[in-house]
Amino acid sequence: MGARQVGYYLDEDSGWAITEQELEERRIAAVERDGLEIRALTLINPGNPTGQVLSREDLEIICKFCAKHEIVLLADEVYQKNIYNPDKEFVSAKKVAIETEGCHNLQLISFHSTSKGLIGECGRRGGYMELHNIDNYVHGQLYKLASSGLCSGVDGQMMMSLMVTPPLPGEESYELFAKEENDIFESLKRRAKSLVKGLNDIDGMTCNSSDGAMYAFPKVELPPKAIEEAAKLDQTPDNLYALSLLEETGICVVPASGFGQREGRIGFRTTFLPPEEELNKAITEFKRHHEMFCARYV
Repeated sequence: MGARQVGYYLDEDSGWAITEQELEERRIAAVERDGLEIRALTLINPGNPTGQVLSREDLEIICKFCAKHEIVLLADEVYQKNIYNPDKEFVSAKKVAIETEGCHNLQLISFHSTSKGLIGECGRRGGYMELHNIDNYVHGQLYKLASSGLCSGVDGQMMMSLMVTPPLPGEESYELFAKEENDIFESLKRRAKSLVKGLNDIDGMTCNSSDGAMYAFPKVELPPKAIEEAAKLDQTPDNLYALSLLEETGICVVPASGFGQREGRIGFRTTFLPPEEELNKAITEFKRHHEMFCARYV
């Protein structure tokens, strides 16, 4: 339908924060250079691939920007329970929209899913979206679209029901449910910390803390000859690096260039989902490979 993506950058040096200047400059550039009208803006909070938790101030900037320019805000909030930094908290875009002056007209669609978060049942597809300040005609069109497609499988619908109505204190399954959920959370919290520490301990690699979600997004310094080799092969440097990592260690990461990053940055996205023992082995392998890769292109 002629839609095109206009990317915007988060500020890595400020823990992946967002600025009004960045949003405005990207919008103005798109309008003036390409004649595009920005129709929607997507945010992921907690972040994928960066693992950050947006502050209320960040969310206010985004909500005010979208309300000002009549841009629909699409808020992916599927990792809202995955927050490992005790100094951070999840704040929903809807809460900010309702409580912030100048956002009364913000059109917002929020998303949640059983396939991510603490439940993390990727094989059982289920989710929902909430429409806020969306015209009734659009409601009808979305309902018609949903009705014409296949619904989630039975177990996916059961997982969805469990997520929105979990066992309550005093009910028969509550203690077991709470224990399992807490065990998963505490394990993810430990893994997030150990992965980021392990990556930062590698000479030539830096990584912001993974305060939420399931990902780390490190920046990697590579020798000039490696960058030259990537150019000869018509690849991005981080793609060359990721392929080498896969071939040498069996670890699969996603080149950061696939997500969009500032000019000159090299990196990748990885996750701390593997079991703790496997993850610790992977951290050792990250270090071994990086040293080997850099030595190859000295």
